[in-house]
Formats: sequence, structure tokens, C-alpha cells
Amino acid sequence: MTMTAEAVREAAAALLAARRDNRPLEALPPAAIPADKTGAYAIQTEVARRIGPVTAWKVGASGPDAEPSSAPIHAETLFFEVETLPAAMFRVIGIEAEIAYRLKSDLPARDEPWTRKEVLDAIGSIHPAFEICDTRFAEYGSQGPLASLADQANHGALIVGNAAADWRRIDPVTQPLTLDIDGERKVEVVGGNKAGDPIRLLAWLANVGARPFGGLHAGDTVTTGSCTGTLFIQSGNRAVADFPGLGRIALTVA
Repeated sequence: MTMTAEAVREAAAALLAARRDNRPLEALPPAAIPADKTGAYAIQTEVARRIGPVTAWKVGASGPDAEPSSAPIHAETLFFEVETLPAAMFRVIGIEAEIAYRLKSDLPARDEPWTRKEVLDAIGSIHPAFEICDTRFAEYGSQGPLASLADQANHGALIVGNAAADWRRIDPVTQPLTLDIDGERKVEVVGGNKAGDPIRLLAWLANVGARPFGGLHAGDTVTTGSCTGTLFIQSGNRAVADFPGLGRIALTVA
């Protein structure tokens, strides 16, 4: 069932009010709950357009052959090479170690799909990254996947580490990494991203996910899904992710 424009606006207004007033929602208004991905993306897009220009993206998938999903990210929650963030930014702090790409060329929306080679040629650098997962709802994960997708796919913040410009030598599928919290090893894995090849995700994003915003643009940062799962941490905890050969990233939220 297609959501009406009025229902999309109502859902977007509720999510934006929760952000503005720091008053989490118990649920979306009954008439504005998305029944399918089309509705969820319509809400997500309306919220994003009201917040302002899109400067980054998150994209992921539940498996190597699964349809990806995405969400736009704005400058207010995008950080480069910082090691501390205020805990007051978040309701919950779910940290994920990820691999992010920055584009050096545009991949605008067009009728002919962007090829893998074209997507590769548009990449400027690769980075270790953290995504903080958060929610505009009263309880994280309480509203199901469609409401979470509408709510910026649980995005809280994206923290991007130093660039590895020679990114073609990095194979994310076989990349080892570790994640420590307060010096305690929590994750040690090779690859770790259940989506598999991140270039497939980037191509899908350019061809499908980012189309409502005109495609992808030079300077955009795209994070390609969790390599560690989500670890919920407390204010004051220090997280350190090490991707040997790619880089290291550290963050304290306090």
C-alpha cells in the first residue's frame, strides 16, 4: 500500500520533532507507519531533505546476494579524524567498526547503470571508520526494521579516520581487524562484513539508493556496513579499531 504524501509528512514531522526536542517517540503516528520499504524510504528522504544537504551515506546488506539498504548522512553527524564526541549527542551508543570510501568524482543519477569499473574509478580513498548507531525512538530496535529504516537506518554519527590513498591494495573481504573497548579485546575477525564485497554496495547506492538525491557526488563519504556487529558502550568507554595495513581509529564518547 502506497503511503500518502500526508502520511509521509506526518511521520517525518514526528521524527524531526524527536530530534529537535530530544523527546524520543514511543512509535510513529498510527497512520504514518510504513508498510513496506517504499514507505520507509519516502519518510527517510523527507526527513533528510528537511535537515539539509547530504554529505555522506551508509549502505549495507544482510548477505552477499541480499538487496542493500541505505540512508543519507548530513554534516552535523559526520566527523573526520576526531577522537572524542559528547555523549549528550546520543540516546544510545552502539558502536560499529566499518570501512568507508570517499569519492573523487561524481556518480550522478542516470538511465544507464554505473558499472563496477566506473564506480572503482570514482573512489579517491579508503578509511577506517566508526558508526554510532542511535534511535529517535524510546527503545532501540523496538519498532521493527521498516521504522528503523525510516529513522535514518539507526544512524547516530559517522567518524572517519585517516585516508589510505592507495586503496586498491586493500581487500575488505580479507581485511583483518580488531576492536577493543577500554583495552579489552571484543572482536577479532577477518572481513567481518556480512554484505561481502563493498563495491557492489557502492554501485547499488549510485544506481538506486542515492537516486532521490541526484546520485553520489565528489567528496561524498560512504560507509559500507559493520565489520564487527553493534557493541553498546557507555559514556567514557574508549573504542579502538585496528585494520592492519589500512589504519587505526580510536574514539571516546563522554
